[in-house]
Amino acid sequence: MNYQQLTEGKRYQISALLAQGCSQAVIARTISVSASTVSRELQRNRTTDDEYQPAEAQQQCQSRRTGAAKYRIPVETIDFVELMLSQEWSPEQISAVSSRVDMPVSHEWIYQHVANDKAHGGKLYKSLRQGHKRYRKGKNSKRCVIPEPVSIDERPSIVGTRERFGDWEIDTVLGRQGTGAMVTIAERKSRFYLVKKVQAKTAAEVRDATIDMLKPYAAFVHTITADNGSEFVEHQAIANALDADIYFAHPYSSWERGLNESFNGLLRQYIPKGTDLRLVTDEDVLRAQTRLNERPRKCLDFKQPKAVFESLCQAA
Repeated sequence: MNYQQLTEGKRYQISALLAQGCSQAVIARTISVSASTVSRELQRNRTTDDEYQPAEAQQQCQSRRTGAAKYRIPVETIDFVELMLSQEWSPEQISAVSSRVDMPVSHEWIYQHVANDKAHGGKLYKSLRQGHKRYRKGKNSKRCVIPEPVSIDERPSIVGTRERFGDWEIDTVLGRQGTGAMVTIAERKSRFYLVKKVQAKTAAEVRDATIDMLKPYAAFVHTITADNGSEFVEHQAIANALDADIYFAHPYSSWERGLNESFNGLLRQYIPKGTDLRLVTDEDVLRAQTRLNERPRKCLDFKQPKAVFESLCQAA
């Protein structure tokens, strides 16, 4: 099995499996990575108390990546790139000229730099002829087009603070190919988690499951943040049914829905990756959801998400 970078969700799985006394080999098989990946993760990201904290491990990983990026591309080169972007040069033009002035940089890196800048509120993307959009040629480049999407950039800033009750994140979790999927939704403030099995990851199935899960709490649904998957093309129907606003994260930016990603990793303890979902009952799914909502969470001062959610509902 080849080495692969760990997601935040897998880091939470590692933490939970360590707490159960599982060996590194068992952990590796459970989360479908190599044993060396787990070993390297524990060596690099244990705390000074020799404990493994998934949230801290994720933060350390992101810090290392940021630091590495800074060293790969000199500051002088970045300044040159941004200057030329302000002159409305294309990334390809900048890349071609940069090598002639001893500041080589690929046009791919420039596009990524612009995307990262935009994700952090920057305006470099406005210098591109097609704004923040990037069109690639090739048979594998076709992507789903979400009708009238609203970017996470336009999402109210209060959502990011977790101060308001009623902001949710949504995702889907697949079973073994052709056996169905699960729609998962997490409330950001209370960390309350909902799961529902669907026969297939289609827009209609996901639409109906989402409305079914959130309808009882419609009064406490202000926003929903999703990824750009084709299963969310019916987002306008969901928004109308729940009287909520739906926002879409940037492509390949799972950290913008980090809470839901983390819970999906924990869900795998009960319904492992590759499970034939035809053999999983609705009762099994409800049992897993209940277990996760009744686990005390450190971020909630070791209160249970279910208890916090119910308290916030009563106070609202």
